Amino acid sequence: MQLKSIYSLCVTLVYTARVTTRPYHSPRRTDAAAATREAILSSAHTLFLARGYAGVTLADIARAANVAVPTVYSSVGPKPGILAALLEPAIKDPAVADTLTAVDAADDPRAVIELTAEGTRLAHERHWELVHGLFYRDPPGEPAVKAVLDRGTDGYVQALTHVADRLAALDALRVDHPEAVDILWFHLGPHAWMTLVGERSWCFSRAQTWLADTARQALLKNPR
Repeated sequence: MQLKSIYSLCVTLVYTARVTTRPYHSPRRTDAAAATREAILSSAHTLFLARGYAGVTLADIARAANVAVPTVYSSVGPKPGILAALLEPAIKDPAVADTLTAVDAADDPRAVIELTAEGTRLAHERHWELVHGLFYRDPPGEPAVKAVLDRGTDGYVQALTHVADRLAALDALRVDHPEAVDILWFHLGPHAWMTLVGERSWCFSRAQTWLADTARQALLKNPR
């Protein structure tokens, strides 16, 4: 009888432990992990710009962030993953969604192009140091990095296609829709900003004004 009671008590304790156990969560540990990740990304950003992507090793990044190499792997990942994480804010910049919302609300085709020029300018200006300093001046050739860049390009083209859709809906285009997308890419795509601001040293305001004006001339039935 006594053995039976002890057995029942043990079963009850085990069952209770299983039911009441909750995953351990430590805000302090979470904050420390986030701080470590930020230190790694910040160190990688500085080193990539100073030496180029190919000239930096994981050991260099770990040393600059004051962590071990395995910590770099577990926190962010291998070198292409680090670069992808650095580029992610540019790909997901809210300027894109904000611009497309404003474009949808605009009834003047000229305003549509002005808004697009302003939005693409903001997206480049906010991330200029990394995007121009690394991805266009000395683009990494690794497939994993190219996949991230291709994703950014695809999103950019989709956004400009949305702008062309709006101009077509307003019956404002002097060219057909596919050509309108190409013209928007030529005038307001990344290479336009890289050429004028990066290579020819124009300020962003001057580039925005000129690109918007030339895009209007090329796209609209009534550009003025």
